[in-house]
Amino acid sequence: MPYERLKAYEGRPAVSGRGPDPVNVPMIRHWCEAMGHTGPDRAGADPVAPATMLQAWTLGGLSGGAAKRSRAYEELLALLEGAGCTAVVATDCEQEYLRPLRPGDVITFEEVIESVSPRKTTALGTGHFLTTRTEIRAGGELAGIHRFRVLRYAPRPRATAPPDPAPAPRRPRPVINRDNAGFWDGVAAHRLLIQRCGGCGKLRFPWLPGCGDCGSARWSAVEAGGAGTVFSYVVMHHPPFPAFEPPYAVGLIELAEGVRMISNVIGVEPERVRVGMPVSLEFVRVDEDLELPFFRAREAGGAEVANGTGS
Repeated sequence: MPYERLKAYEGRPAVSGRGPDPVNVPMIRHWCEAMGHTGPDRAGADPVAPATMLQAWTLGGLSGGAAKRSRAYEELLALLEGAGCTAVVATDCEQEYLRPLRPGDVITFEEVIESVSPRKTTALGTGHFLTTRTEIRAGGELAGIHRFRVLRYAPRPRATAPPDPAPAPRRPRPVINRDNAGFWDGVAAHRLLIQRCGGCGKLRFPWLPGCGDCGSARWSAVEAGGAGTVFSYVVMHHPPFPAFEPPYAVGLIELAEGVRMISNVIGVEPERVRVGMPVSLEFVRVDEDLELPFFRAREAGGAEVANGTGS
């Protein structure tokens, strides 16, 4: 199929609709609780929806809500399916926040087809990256922009002959950018670095370009001591994933400094991990060029858990 047929859909409407509910305090409260944020810092302050809730106000639930796909979008999807691109996987999204959302705001949104890439070859198969751009408005005023990118692809055919022996699978590489490079520099030096806001002094993790409390862009790096407790956890059994051998425990660790981070809990059988279990930082080499901060389970007095596993 000529690429020009797909590219002709760029700029055409994709989806439009109205948020099923106005911005409301119960949903803000649920979202803040899930993120561990306590809400407004000042007594009596008007609640403001966290910016990261931007897309949440447009979702229609299992029924799909009032969102309507355009004819152009349906045609584009049909063309991609006709070209063999029957599978889809989300690749990334970007959000811009232009106006805070407060209870009572009525949300409307309009999504356009921003771009369709030429056919690309990926590990999953060949296909096209489809990017949509959604303008989200509150009472008619532009509140934010949401870009969402998916890969519509034709799955690779299954091999009919035994494949050549594959190298040992490696863990996914961390995504390092200008906002978190300092953290990974610290890991390379066996230092667990968190951020301290230069405005209000609050400690934070993960690394962010600005303070979520006071908005200051000034910060400094502080080395955490490495002691903590298991705040929450899951034990992974399924699905299997290369380089990870189930079962294994993934914990939300509350450091002594008060911030939380996600990592593996080691040194104990996964079924013995418990909320409140003391842990201590340990840097573990997972392959020839990657070390990661893990947390080893400890008894209440600080000793390693007896009969625990080493990884």
